[in-house]
Amino acid sequence: MSRARSLLRGRGPDGGRVGTVELFFDLVFVFAVTQLSHFLLEHPTTVGAVQAALLLVAVWWVWIYTSWVTNWLDPERIPVRLCLFALMAAGLLLSSSIPDAFGARGPVFAGAYVFNQIGRTLFFLWAVRDGPDPMTRNFQRILCWLLLSSVFWIAGALAEGDARLAWWAVALALEVLSPSLYFWVPGLGRSRIADWNVDGAHMAERCALFVIIALGESLLVTGATFAQLAWDAVAAVGLGVAMVGSVAMWWVYFDTGAERASHRIRHAADPGRQARLAYTYLHLLIVAGIIVAAVGDELVLTHPDHLAGAGAAAILGGPALYLLGNALFKWVTNDRRGPPLSHLAGLALLAALVPVALGHHASALGLSAAPTGVLVRVAAWESLALRRPGARAPG
Repeated sequence: MSRARSLLRGRGPDGGRVGTVELFFDLVFVFAVTQLSHFLLEHPTTVGAVQAALLLVAVWWVWIYTSWVTNWLDPERIPVRLCLFALMAAGLLLSSSIPDAFGARGPVFAGAYVFNQIGRTLFFLWAVRDGPDPMTRNFQRILCWLLLSSVFWIAGALAEGDARLAWWAVALALEVLSPSLYFWVPGLGRSRIADWNVDGAHMAERCALFVIIALGESLLVTGATFAQLAWDAVAAVGLGVAMVGSVAMWWVYFDTGAERASHRIRHAADPGRQARLAYTYLHLLIVAGIIVAAVGDELVLTHPDHLAGAGAAAILGGPALYLLGNALFKWVTNDRRGPPLSHLAGLALLAALVPVALGHHASALGLSAAPTGVLVRVAAWESLALRRPGARAPG
């Protein structure tokens, strides 16, 4: 493909820079993350949690697939920009329909989702039509899987209640499973890790920015809730606990973990393998933890003296998901024999708090201080351990 026609990114010192149009695209997902938090708050049941989890995976899958595509395509080229703007429009519909995705707006949600997944893949195939054969074959296989899953998305949109949830669960299962099967298709074979030669620095930065989006959303939810309350001592303490928890979450991910992982994938012989496991799959746990923790913070602010089962699950479950995701992420992106000991200790402390929550031995505000303290201890432990003399360098 000639340089004049190529829509592929250049590779080099500046080739993997995240562009402003990519950041503009991400703004849609600020709204999506906020909608997911509100959905959980409005559906504090087991079924609601399952539905919210499915919607979160769908939102993440749209975003991460787009990040893979813009890792290869140059968003500074006009056709790529126009494609991103079209995906943004569909993403806005997708986000707007989240509150009633299992109601009247289910067809809108499914239609916007299918448009994003199929439309983006078709555009990529057009963009690299004269490009490398392995890249074209890879996305032909991806298209086959997405066409198959779209049947279940549409079937779910036409169904109602539990049937919709079941159809959509099958659709997402197909999409989530397909990368681990290397998108094997009869007659087309399967892709190879070498076909996923991503720019590691770009992939690491894109996912780090999504973590920032989720953390920012948690602060928005907390701030908006606090602004509507009577500003008394209880509300002030609740705000302080939520703020300290958010700072600790930032510290756990960004202090050393994100940079070490970025260094590792930049110098990896097979960056596609790490991009698939560490960034495509494991970051979903990290983002889920932030969203659930934000729900817990809002419940604490609005009902500081009342501790229901759903509230306790959010207060403890958010930090637990976050620590688990970070532990696995740091394990696979560093030369470790296992997850960080600080994170495992944090998870054990959170597990020890479950009987306290189940026994209603504390208020919501009192319980929330404990996992926040756990996050602070984990952040401090890891930070001090990695800064001691003789600590191992990144990679």
